[in-house]
Amino acid sequence: MSPADPTPQVVTPAVPGSFPWSVLHDRHPKLVAGVRDAHPYGPDQRRALDALVAESLTGVIARLPADAHDAARWETWGTGHYGRRWFDVPFLFAESYFYRRILDAVGYFAPGPWQGVDPYAYLKSAEARTSSPSTGSLRELLVAAVWGNRADLSFRIGQHGGPADEGSLVVDDSAALCAALEAGLGRELCLVADNAGGELLADLALVDHLLATGLSERVAVHVKPYPYFVSDALATDVAECVSVLDPATRDRLLAAAAEGRWTLRTHDFYRAPLSYHHAPEDLRAEWSAATLTVFKGDLNYRRLVGDAHWPALTPFADVVEYFPGPVAALRTLKCEVVVGLAAGTLAALDASGEEWRVTGAHGLLQTAGLDSRPGSSPAPG
Repeated sequence: MSPADPTPQVVTPAVPGSFPWSVLHDRHPKLVAGVRDAHPYGPDQRRALDALVAESLTGVIARLPADAHDAARWETWGTGHYGRRWFDVPFLFAESYFYRRILDAVGYFAPGPWQGVDPYAYLKSAEARTSSPSTGSLRELLVAAVWGNRADLSFRIGQHGGPADEGSLVVDDSAALCAALEAGLGRELCLVADNAGGELLADLALVDHLLATGLSERVAVHVKPYPYFVSDALATDVAECVSVLDPATRDRLLAAAAEGRWTLRTHDFYRAPLSYHHAPEDLRAEWSAATLTVFKGDLNYRRLVGDAHWPALTPFADVVEYFPGPVAALRTLKCEVVVGLAAGTLAALDASGEEWRVTGAHGLLQTAGLDSRPGSSPAPG
């Protein structure tokens, strides 16, 4: 959007009973209890986890230890937030920093037996081994990738989504996306992954189809650099998902990787508590070099459009005009942020009486810039 356009209010967890408030008040303590009970952590780790929950509920935000490898970066990212209540800062920061603090509590970065041990691996592994990869046409695989996003393990903690079907897509740009891919727009495709497990299996099925059919010459799958929102995909999760694929698909993907046609990428900014408007130039350059970038999931969507109270009728293309290339977003709705709805769709959803923004029963497939190749001018804000 242009600098003259009003910026919507940033989402915070301040309102009791709101969805962001319930995440901090209910979901996070349940998550920590699950992690605590699933590992043979020692007393120091358990005390640190319990102290983090207490701090997040009744205390103020403390800084990382001064000797943390990323203390300086979080000092910058958290400017203006330290010393405030967790419920009084932007929701995106509160969530991101809470997950960073979990890693600190369990010793993920510290020398010792728990260094580099993903505290959520037990959840992700079970999800991967009980899910089935998608099959079908290009459109069917795209839609499967939308609904694969329901495999969000943080969302499942205390939540139950409704049934998912094609009629639950509140925005469906799949026809335009299929046409663009078949016309060559996916030649150099960047897929920014969200969750491991079933969603990642659906993503890999899509990647395999694009490469096997020649719709893509090269696909780069971007994953998180280390554990983030419980089920966020890491390189190790990709390896595990590849191992449970059917032999033919697995062999094709391994061959594509060996030939450099399928690559894994990561960037430290993928765990930042900031929108993608603030992405560093080297990451923007990767998106700009792609002929199409596909963002998966709720968290990527919040960061793509900005984690703010956007009017739902705001055009998606207007919100992402800062992005340096054609873009698609595939997600199920598990948070309140959404743009690009048609007026009739919004009216029907609001009249339904359900909390349609957060149940996971609805999804969307949105696109922007498919008919052009935007330049890489600086992002607003």
